[in-house]
Amino acid sequence: MRMILFLFSIALTSQISGQEINLDQENLIPNKVYMTRDKTDGREVVKVSKDSTVKEADEPTFVRIKNIDFKDGVIEVNVLSKLLPTASPTDRGFIGLAFRIDEKNSKFESIYIRPTNGRADDQIRRNHSIQYFSFPDYKFSRLRKESPEKYESYADMGLNEWIKMKIVVKGTQARLYLNNNAQPSLVVNDLKLGATASGGIGLFVDVGTEGYFRDLKVSVHQ
Repeated sequence: MRMILFLFSIALTSQISGQEINLDQENLIPNKVYMTRDKTDGREVVKVSKDSTVKEADEPTFVRIKNIDFKDGVIEVNVLSKLLPTASPTDRGFIGLAFRIDEKNSKFESIYIRPTNGRADDQIRRNHSIQYFSFPDYKFSRLRKESPEKYESYADMGLNEWIKMKIVVKGTQARLYLNNNAQPSLVVNDLKLGATASGGIGLFVDVGTEGYFRDLKVSVHQ
């Protein structure tokens, strides 16, 4: 199997391989989010927050990366989330990735994290630190009701700290690894869009979150 490493940079709008390069604003398409370029710790990042007019959860609220068709492979990114001043007590710093996004942003898979849950005193909240969902038919509320615990898990994490996410996708399986851990923090064996789905990749946030992204890498397996 041949692996081609695609990276996205300030200088380029096409896929290249062999080095780590920051995201380029010209490669980014905001969809139901507000997006700006920013600096944290002296490094260029993409800052994203959900469009305040979008009230429902688990919607296509992401920054889409141009010129990519992802089916199987590996996605890596460093994320950091903060709560907005307008965040409610139930907001969790939702941040993550969307993948296999169709052309109209009407179908996609997603794995995101809830950093405020990672160190909560409530064990039930801890168990909801990581979430998979599939848009539009399998949002978190349906999955939690129909298959409790199957699409969520715990991992240590917190607000205002950089967290490395790595999602490995093959067929109907996706595995999430956090902070270079050898073992996955979440395994999904039945991606709802099926093994043949493919499409774009997005930097995902939800309500109450000011999300920061850097160091995106995408390895596409063919």
